[in-house]
Amino acid sequence: MKKQENMNALLLDGIKDIYDAEKQATKAMPKLVKAASSQPLKDALNQHLDITKKQIERLEQVFERMGEKPRAKTCKAMQGLVEEAQEHLEEHEGSPLLDPVIVASAQKMEHYEISSYGTMRAYADALGNKQVAQMLQQTLDEEQKADQMLSELGERINQACVAMPQGSR
Repeated sequence: MKKQENMNALLLDGIKDIYDAEKQATKAMPKLVKAASSQPLKDALNQHLDITKKQIERLEQVFERMGEKPRAKTCKAMQGLVEEAQEHLEEHEGSPLLDPVIVASAQKMEHYEISSYGTMRAYADALGNKQVAQMLQQTLDEEQKADQMLSELGERINQACVAMPQGSR
């Protein structure tokens, strides 16, 4: 029984962390959208922002299913990724390389979220908490889809940058 209590605490700790990470991402995303020059990139980021807001609501439902009140634990990893994204925005402001940098920053955030949701889903599975595991899997699927979309968009943006005259990039 002690093992399950410890795993449950580990799951709850991870949920608090990703809850904060998603909230940080919702604050950072509009800055990426504003800085992007590519309309497809702006659209993709805005679309994912809407999905992220729904993911936060889903996490609140996860807390509820676990008998807990939604509470965030500062996610230092996302904090670092957001700070790094901001630095890149400042370093490349006005540059044609800004869009590839935005894609890279967004994907780094996605990869952190994918890792976190995969881990939390595995913990929920181990605990036999099928409802929570299904909810986390749904979000994991959405994050993987967003990452794939960013990869495809990034490839097109990168190729456009490579094709620019030498002095432009």
